[in-house]
Amino acid sequence: MSTIIHAVVGYFWLLFTVRFLTRRPGAQMTPFEFVLVFLMGGVIILSTVGNDHSETNAVIAVITVALLHRLVSSIAVRSKRFAMIVEGMPLVLMDRGKWRTDILRKMRIQDDDVMAAARAKGTKSLEDVRYAVLERLGSVSTIKEKKK
Repeated sequence: MSTIIHAVVGYFWLLFTVRFLTRRPGAQMTPFEFVLVFLMGGVIILSTVGNDHSETNAVIAVITVALLHRLVSSIAVRSKRFAMIVEGMPLVLMDRGKWRTDILRKMRIQDDDVMAAARAKGTKSLEDVRYAVLERLGSVSTIKEKKK
């Protein structure tokens, strides 16, 4: 039973730690994927190098984390408020050509990062960007200024 409790506590600790640290590292992975990778890897390592070499405990912990992951995903699909807590929400970095410096500072993003995302989509200068959005998974989307 203590293995299950440790797995549940570890799951939520890692999920919220990754969620609140930053969105930039590993922008291609969701917080759920980070949690699964770290926690399951840790569980396997503990069963191989820790004091408890029980395969049963390792399997129970991995299954517990997998089932907990399914439960959290299901709740997030049903509840937008819960989904915003565990998955985040898009943040506007540039609004009608004006920087939202408070959000840039809070997310530790520089305007050069936004420009790099814009260049990747063929935008030549920041004057061509009307909106820039930090997406839930960490990527930056840009919307071009309409041609006059």
